[in-house]
Amino acid sequence: MPLDTGDVGHRVVIRSLVHGHTGPSGGPAMTDVVGVLQAYDGTTAEVVRRDGTPVAVPVADIVSAKRVPAAAGRRISAEDLQRICAEGWPAPVSEPLGEWVLRAAGGFTGRANSVLVAGDPGVPSAQALAHVVGFYQRHVLPPRAQVVAGSAWADGFAASGWQPMAGPRGGAEVMVARLRGGPSPREEVVLNEHTDDAWMRLYNRASGHDAALVRRLLEGPDDVAFARVGDPPVAIGRMVVTGAWAGLSAVEVDAAHRRRGIGSAVVDALVAWAVGRGARWCYLQVTADNVGALALWHRYGFREHHAYRYLVPQGLADPLRPPAT
Repeated sequence: MPLDTGDVGHRVVIRSLVHGHTGPSGGPAMTDVVGVLQAYDGTTAEVVRRDGTPVAVPVADIVSAKRVPAAAGRRISAEDLQRICAEGWPAPVSEPLGEWVLRAAGGFTGRANSVLVAGDPGVPSAQALAHVVGFYQRHVLPPRAQVVAGSAWADGFAASGWQPMAGPRGGAEVMVARLRGGPSPREEVVLNEHTDDAWMRLYNRASGHDAALVRRLLEGPDDVAFARVGDPPVAIGRMVVTGAWAGLSAVEVDAAHRRRGIGSAVVDALVAWAVGRGARWCYLQVTADNVGALALWHRYGFREHHAYRYLVPQGLADPLRPPAT
């Protein structure tokens, strides 16, 4: 069936011509793309794949297209979800190593100051690890790898002498939930495209770090919202949308205003915003020893998807100041 603007926001499969190539039967070659239709203007159909990659398909090349059932978010691979998480938390300094991504952000959070290990580095393992160490030496940061727990790469790093980083910030659980329409956002929750000094003061993770660098990271994605209640704020939160996925983070409530439903109001407003941007699934990250947070997010419908760990070369397993997750 032909596509139209009514299909925007829905998951589709599009088959299109590949010019300059011949198919196995001798006719024109074709290729398929599956994902959420992000935009359609009659000339180009923009589809966002499950891993967040956008694909622009010329309408003139489309052979067939149709809607397909929404993908089950919990079936996405750990590595693909790690890539989506990384897009939602973009380090100011980023360098590819094959399919890996080397990241540096002045020590602000482990996610932004570790190599994302997902896929093939494109070079032999020993060479890849040496490149990782060299990158972090140049940026005056401890070498650190973010690796999916229980993966083949986790075993490979261990065989090369890398060890789990000690302490509560040595890794995290990644939880996911299906997004659904909820209660109407409360009026006191205000959403903005940017942070300000007052918002940053309530964000505990930013303490001790360069504020401009932190803002650059937080505001880096194309589609991001910052929630606040009050002025100065007594509650804050952040949501980013990458294709069909939303990423929730930085939910903080001032100690004197807790147990009043303000945090829930922030989450509800951010979820409504993400749904309005076409997100169908949401991820968040929490340390495994934070029993209270795990229980809270379970009540919101989040379930554990996978865990990741930070690995460091032997001798650095207990750094003096591990970054926040």
